[in-house]
Amino acid sequence: MSKEPRPTPSEVALFRDAMSKVRRLKSDRIVPDRPKRAPIPEQRLRDECEVIREMAQGLYDSAEIETGDELLFVRPGIQHSLTRKLRRGQLSIEGELDLHGQTVAEAKESLVDFLSQARDRGWRCVRIVHGKGMRSQGRMPVLKGKVNHWLQQLDAVLAFSSTRPVDGGTGAVYVLLKRS
Repeated sequence: MSKEPRPTPSEVALFRDAMSKVRRLKSDRIVPDRPKRAPIPEQRLRDECEVIREMAQGLYDSAEIETGDELLFVRPGIQHSLTRKLRRGQLSIEGELDLHGQTVAEAKESLVDFLSQARDRGWRCVRIVHGKGMRSQGRMPVLKGKVNHWLQQLDAVLAFSSTRPVDGGTGAVYVLLKRS
């Protein structure tokens, strides 16, 4: 067993000199760390910006949708009873956007602005009127397919369905939004 060498008197003096200004703490409590900032969902924000950019530039593949085709989209995990109420028009409509007469670019901007305002206001269900395309060239709906695609790309949209005939039928959709 080897013993550690004892400090020399000069080492002891050097240590005491270095420690001369050290004061004993009066409290034995630990100072808590500052609360951490809530994480920022950067990837989701980037994805949403990319969707909006693609919408503005028209970079997407849109399948042709006929005038009478019903639209239905439901994200995984949404209760069937809630979807059924949405399709039957049993949820209270808190706002409406009418896209009739707008160009595709105007409709994109209107839709994004409207849904943003709806989320800010805490609206849960809204109606968007896209039209049936009766006055379009070839009598084919232009905005219907675009709205179908745009709504599926937005995370704020949980589900949407064509409305009942009294609310516009296949020319409008009920949209269920995430709670804010």
